[in-house]
Amino acid sequence: MATSTPSTTPTHLSADDALADQLVTGIVILDAHLAVCYANAAAEAVFAGSSRRLLGAPIDSLFRYSSFDLQLLRQVPATQQTISDSDVSWVFHDGKAMTVELTASAASLPGLPEAIILELRQVDLIRRLNQEQVQQHQLEAAQQLVRGLAHEIKNPLGGIRGAAQLLHSQLGDAQREYTQMIMGQSDRLRALVDRLLGPNRPSARAPENIHAVLQRVLDVLSLEQPPGVHVVKDYDPSLPDLTMSADQIEQVLLNLVKNAFDVMPEKGTVTLKTRVLHQETIYGKRYRQCAQISVLDDGPGILPELKDTLFYPLVSGRENGTGLGLSIAQSLVHQHAGKIEMTSRPGATEFTVLLPYLEELPEGKAHKQENEESSS
Repeated sequence: MATSTPSTTPTHLSADDALADQLVTGIVILDAHLAVCYANAAAEAVFAGSSRRLLGAPIDSLFRYSSFDLQLLRQVPATQQTISDSDVSWVFHDGKAMTVELTASAASLPGLPEAIILELRQVDLIRRLNQEQVQQHQLEAAQQLVRGLAHEIKNPLGGIRGAAQLLHSQLGDAQREYTQMIMGQSDRLRALVDRLLGPNRPSARAPENIHAVLQRVLDVLSLEQPPGVHVVKDYDPSLPDLTMSADQIEQVLLNLVKNAFDVMPEKGTVTLKTRVLHQETIYGKRYRQCAQISVLDDGPGILPELKDTLFYPLVSGRENGTGLGLSIAQSLVHQHAGKIEMTSRPGATEFTVLLPYLEELPEGKAHKQENEESSS
């Protein structure tokens, strides 16, 4: 492993940092000893660290495992040949696995005559973005269909309810129970239609502590928590406040936590986890910071045949479910430029809400790692 003193970042790169940071491709510049001299924003996302932390680090110190022999990079300056591998598996020290397409080429830069330029493309990310795009189009089509049907139901429903109300006022007590039933069922159907139409106007937003929102969710559900189910709070205390509609996000988390409680057997654990993610891509757009709110349970898991359509309207994994909760939750999160992800297997189901920070964070609220990045 290289232990040499790293070269300084080539001075001419600073003028192009803004442009390089817009690239989806990760760019890393190494010196002849394979120490990192430069990393753009996409590379920071690959290595889950700021460029300040990466600078000077030997490239092989960033992984627990690499299917590509990184020492082969030493040959690049001498041979002036480009090395490419379209299927490189990396496992980082935190256990995270990633597949990348790697290209290494030689370059002579001011102050760095034997530089090696690495181009990194996240194969997993490209596949995920393509899958997200398809799923998003399918979800929008399903929601549009359901909204159209809901409108068609809503119009005559008002007439039925009005006619029943008129009859109710003209009938005697013996017959009124029937008109009362018609009005009651009409009101129930109207409420269902309103839920199908879902929220269509963004609510007022203000900075809010997501942990306070989670606590309100737990307070509301305190009577519905099964006696044998334990709730674990795995919170990042440095999580910045989010500018959001607290009521809408509370509705989202209320649905996710209640679902976790409902599917649990007599005993189990529901974990609420929060983290700050850096350089996260959501529906093809990269954000500097995102809040990650996860609801994990060790219940039976979600049926494989439901995984691809779980967020569609009227699709439910429970026998008595309406299939509207997750669809509405996803819609509310979309209004915040975020998304909900799900992974599930027996004994481990995780719903993750990703909410980007869409504006500059107030001083003192930023994650401590970002304090370093803002000065770089």
